[in-house]
Amino acid sequence: MRIISGQYKGRRITAPKKLPVRPTTDMAKESLFNILNNSYFFDEIDVLDLFSGTGNISYEFASRGTEDITAVDSHYACIKFISETSKQFDMNIITIKSDVFKFLENTQHKYDIIFADPPYDFSVELFSKLPELVFNNDILLPEGLLIIEHSKHTNLSEISRYSHSKIYRGNVFSFFN
Repeated sequence: MRIISGQYKGRRITAPKKLPVRPTTDMAKESLFNILNNSYFFDEIDVLDLFSGTGNISYEFASRGTEDITAVDSHYACIKFISETSKQFDMNIITIKSDVFKFLENTQHKYDIIFADPPYDFSVELFSKLPELVFNNDILLPEGLLIIEHSKHTNLSEISRYSHSKIYRGNVFSFFN
């Protein structure tokens, strides 16, 4: 994977093969950040990266100037990799090893952007728990955005607070606000 833009543009990051991840493709990531670039000043926002895996999305935000990034994943090796990589690049990414749903139930912090990249084989019921917890626990700031990445075979349009989706080959980003 590589960082698309910002201070670390073009840098390649190689994750260990043993990580249980499916990083967002460069093309899909670039398209997503083109959308976000029109609505946010990256150096002024707080970002929560759920099911962070390799930290691909967190690194992109950090490269673009975001100072407050929290990456949450339940897999120890993923959190360790993100922590080590963020130190190597001098990025301010807070890593938390936790079940994402438990984290959302307990956090008191509010975020401008919450990005979630759960396993593509999640049921619609599990996907729907994400916006439910985010909005019921008031974790998203008023002008904030929840983005859930999922397969083109999953339809999240019936979930409360759904706004729209953008499709990039096999990747879909569904937006909630």
